[in-house]
Amino acid sequence: MAGMNEHRSGCPINLTLEVLGDRWSLIVIRDVMFGNRRHFRELMTLSDEGIASNVLAARLQRLVAVGLLSKRDNPAHKQKVTYSLTEAAIELVPLLIHMGAWGRRHMPASPELSIRAQLLEAGGPPMWEAFMAELRSFHLGAPAPERSVFAELRTAFAAAVAHPDAIA
Repeated sequence: MAGMNEHRSGCPINLTLEVLGDRWSLIVIRDVMFGNRRHFRELMTLSDEGIASNVLAARLQRLVAVGLLSKRDNPAHKQKVTYSLTEAAIELVPLLIHMGAWGRRHMPASPELSIRAQLLEAGGPPMWEAFMAELRSFHLGAPAPERSVFAELRTAFAAAVAHPDAIA
């Protein structure tokens, strides 16, 4: 099998963990995917987890190298690049939704930060597909879908932050 020497094994779970199994890669993808954070400064300063700039730079470089993010120069600002999800990263939506659902059930997740996971879990695959279509519009230039799951999630999060006692 070509390239097997560079991997611990050909197991699909192992191969996925080799790409995504570090402490920060899925957090960066989450922030691009659910927070629409497309620039280095946004990813660094708006992260709840407080990623260090050198770690973020290394993760972004690695995610571009493995084909989960693409980057392009920003014509309005010579030192700024814009990161976009690739199709491979967009296909991680169901995985991230399942991880969020598991975290809500088994870990001490905050209600405000759990509301999006709750809605996506409840919405099931039809909502996930609509969200993926919207991500393709944002990141890959596909036509914009009629439904904006991103706006639904943003509205629910804002309401949860404004009225934390109202979260079920």
